[in-house]
Amino acid sequence: MNWKIALLVVGGVVLLPVAGLALLSAFSRRPSNLGVVEGRLAPCPESPNCVSTQAQDAVHRMEPISCSGSAADALARIKAVIVSRPRTKIVTEKGNYLHVEFTSALFRFVDDVEFLIDEPNGRVHFRSASRVGYGDLGANRKRMEAIVAEFGQR
Repeated sequence: MNWKIALLVVGGVVLLPVAGLALLSAFSRRPSNLGVVEGRLAPCPESPNCVSTQAQDAVHRMEPISCSGSAADALARIKAVIVSRPRTKIVTEKGNYLHVEFTSALFRFVDDVEFLIDEPNGRVHFRSASRVGYGDLGANRKRMEAIVAEFGQR
């Protein structure tokens, strides 16, 4: 009988956190602070699960993407990179702004990624942030590094 109790305890220790993460993901909502306000994307929160080209601190800061040509051309290149990735959904496309949701495979966590084309300065600003949790094991930074690299190849 003791092995059955031990199996239940071990199963509970493993399954409860997994179920909790799945529920957390299922009930997460789109943030209300997304979009462009006075030419800027929303600032990153204090947590390390966000990167932005408009952040000032090293934890969150990434360099913008250099581009030449029109905002429409840059947007088309970004969209080509985005649609090549799994579990992506373009939510908003308006002028020089794009909002995309990336969903993780395992727990279905959603990250909100925004792009803002600064055509006069030849830059694409972006912000990538997790909806829930504190850390992301560098997932947002790695994703944006890959997108920046692929954008440069197109």
